[in-house]
Amino acid sequence: MPGIIGKKIGMTSVFSPEGESIACTIIEAGPCIVTQVKNDETDGYRAVQLSFGEKKEKNTTKAALGHFKKANTTPKRDTVEFRDFSAEFDGIVELGKEIRVQDVFAEGDYVDAVGISKGKGFQGVVKRHNFAGVGGQTHGQHNRLRAPGSMGNASFASRVPKGKRLAGRMGTDRVKLANLTVVKIMPDQNVIIVSGSVPGAKNSTVILQK
Repeated sequence: MPGIIGKKIGMTSVFSPEGESIACTIIEAGPCIVTQVKNDETDGYRAVQLSFGEKKEKNTTKAALGHFKKANTTPKRDTVEFRDFSAEFDGIVELGKEIRVQDVFAEGDYVDAVGISKGKGFQGVVKRHNFAGVGGQTHGQHNRLRAPGSMGNASFASRVPKGKRLAGRMGTDRVKLANLTVVKIMPDQNVIIVSGSVPGAKNSTVILQK
């Protein structure tokens, strides 16, 4: 199984055996339900679809209700497809099977965390692109400290080129952080603790991949 779906709980710190404080993120990972299994014969590739989080039936489409009914489970909030799972999970990824965090990860593993970054709204170039601003306050510079400055050519082209870094909406991007270490797993609470920060706000959906 390449991964699992979870919910970001928050951050904490864990002490290493050497006494070093490590910033960690707490994630409620699973339990997830296998709602679809794809194979080379019928779909052309191997993949498993996992679903996580409860959803009200009145807010679920009839097509989705039928899809979850095939797996003999209630409607779920998040559905993610993981491709190319290894043969060792062939007996685990049966339709309707429950997948827990200890089935996928072990302490010391390296994982990739995927989430939606926090939205920052409309931001200027200094915050969004780390611009330095126009310059000092002398020589007639008035409230220009955080301005973008010159941004295009003169008579030729007479326009701002595409891709120019300017002010705009910041955040709410799909972000992947690679090679985070699994510090601890609490199977009874469906909790996994990974080193470092994970993109997204509290209670947001996080995808953990091997």
